[in-house]
Amino acid sequence: MAIKPAPMTVRAATAQPAASRQFVRYAFYRVRPEWRQRSSEQRAADRREVAGVIENAGQQPGSLLRTYTLVGTRGDADFMLWHVSDDLEHFHQLSAALNRTAMAGWLESPYHYFAMTKRSTYVDRHEHTEQEGRSSRLVIAPGGRRYLFVYPFVKTRQWYRLGREERQRQMDEHIAMGHRYPSVKINTAYSFGLDDQEFVVAFESDSVSDFLDLVQEMRESEASTHTVRDVPSFSCVSAGVEEMLAAIG
Repeated sequence: MAIKPAPMTVRAATAQPAASRQFVRYAFYRVRPEWRQRSSEQRAADRREVAGVIENAGQQPGSLLRTYTLVGTRGDADFMLWHVSDDLEHFHQLSAALNRTAMAGWLESPYHYFAMTKRSTYVDRHEHTEQEGRSSRLVIAPGGRRYLFVYPFVKTRQWYRLGREERQRQMDEHIAMGHRYPSVKINTAYSFGLDDQEFVVAFESDSVSDFLDLVQEMRESEASTHTVRDVPSFSCVSAGVEEMLAAIG
């Protein structure tokens, strides 16, 4: 059966988005083992300096910053900064400030994902406020749950050649599966042309098992057959800045 192509759209160069959108950044960091050979006093001073930089970034107007530890859940990353802002310059300022810290010589960023919020074309008739957030995902509103599961996502090019009705039909099934797990809240951001992936999804939950069961069930959906890549996957544990940094040594 021939694939009915999706209709083309035209947008004026001066057209403004219908509502304000946010920039989203998931930055994963690893501390090199050599750093732990510094004295306890030096490490404490390093942690205080980095904590000050992170706390200052979280106080920027229009900026939201959440901190997570991956110590115990991931071998190649120690902590993650989930940074959301109305101003892209906030990301640059935080990274530049971290680069100037004493710990910077031992700090690596093995994974980093940059994206923006965007109104979903699929969830309008399915939206559950607690699961999808406000304004059809235009605004990131973390729910304060214990765990955050993050991964980049890429679909097949064939998916985008399907007609809008066919994509909606497949996504209806996929979304319905998600709604059977109300304890899991999804945050979707879009990276087309901005980064190597097309989407970055982050699921908040207090139940690790609910998230695992949800992902396993979604593997059976028709829409999932159009997945090219959805790895690496990160299991992040919410932690205050001091608790997050204390875990690295």
